[in-house]
Amino acid sequence: MDQEFKFPAGFYWGSATSAYQVEGEVENNDWAEAARQGKVPPAGRACDHYNLYEKDFDIIKSLSQNAHRFSIEWARVEPEEGKFDEAEIEHYRKVLRALRERGIEPFVTLWHFTLPIWFVRKGGFESKKAPFYFSRYCEYVVKNLGQGSGIPKFWITINEPMVFANMGYLDGNWLPLKKWYYPLSLFRYLGVVKNMITSHNAAYVKIKAVNPAFQIGITTDNISFESSANPFNYLLAKFLIWFQNHRFLRKIYGRQDFIGLNYYFHKKFGDKKQYEKSDLGWDIYPKGIYNVLMELKRYHKPVYITENGIADAKDMKRAKFIKDHLYWIKRAIDDKIDVRGYFHWSLLDNFEWPWSSLPSSNFGLPDGFRPRFGLVEVDFKTMERRIRPSAYEYKKICETNS
Repeated sequence: MDQEFKFPAGFYWGSATSAYQVEGEVENNDWAEAARQGKVPPAGRACDHYNLYEKDFDIIKSLSQNAHRFSIEWARVEPEEGKFDEAEIEHYRKVLRALRERGIEPFVTLWHFTLPIWFVRKGGFESKKAPFYFSRYCEYVVKNLGQGSGIPKFWITINEPMVFANMGYLDGNWLPLKKWYYPLSLFRYLGVVKNMITSHNAAYVKIKAVNPAFQIGITTDNISFESSANPFNYLLAKFLIWFQNHRFLRKIYGRQDFIGLNYYFHKKFGDKKQYEKSDLGWDIYPKGIYNVLMELKRYHKPVYITENGIADAKDMKRAKFIKDHLYWIKRAIDDKIDVRGYFHWSLLDNFEWPWSSLPSSNFGLPDGFRPRFGLVEVDFKTMERRIRPSAYEYKKICETNS
């Protein structure tokens, strides 16, 4: 695209990570336990970001990004029920200070898919006490990290609740590995969604009690559903827009200060067009981000694109992917959607959750490390980082805000 599109002043440009996918050596959560049992791929050292975070933040700074989204590992902070680890809290204080020292705004995700083993044994998000356990954890973290030189303003309680419920209780590829046709699985699924809604709402109240100025939201992985003129397809798309994209958001309407939008997928019923693909076989459909943004107008909330990225090991498509999606984001801004930031997924190549499709070539890597989403390539043997060419193209955008 040859035109220049200016973004609003104060726009946040960044990238995102999640604790289990990059930190390494987390052994007391449900995914690590399942890996030891051979049920899912192990994350192991991952990117060793737990030890190398300052080096990674130097890279963020060198790429002119002014914000970064990362997550807290619940199992590190609360390794046993009701017992919190001050050493781990101090680690995350150092992480926050390191970001602030580099002029990078932190967006903190309190929960990104992995659960402490003790919480799973109490029923996880199937338990009616889940809102109590979850909000207690959130309150503790915010009280202990929401002060001092690294204080964050933006807090995300839950990452992609519908994805967690869908993949764990209907699809069955993610923990707790329950497929839709298992006895009572559908009822468990609906109960999990309900408990996560209640958990977010309870956490929102407790965080606001710590500091009313904190901005609190969730991230929602909305799918662009469209249809042909066929009435059945039209009704199916409309139902899924409500069920998948808005049911959760509607239930927390009064208890979210912003919406974090993750966009990866589209589905047009009755469409036989072949789209360009990522390494995971996912369609590349930039206009879909405009569609899902326009759906959010009804909430009258600021929106941050908290994830948007592509598995592209050869880095042949990523730069164009970013520019094409930003074109449609700017179109949404021009159409009065209050978008205030963009976080590319991901900063680093990292451990990825098991998907039904994986790259045909494994690049000499085990499952979990084949998909390459990073602006920065990681050698998982040496932990060497190498900035990809697409990251420099993104840097130009960050520097010019256009």
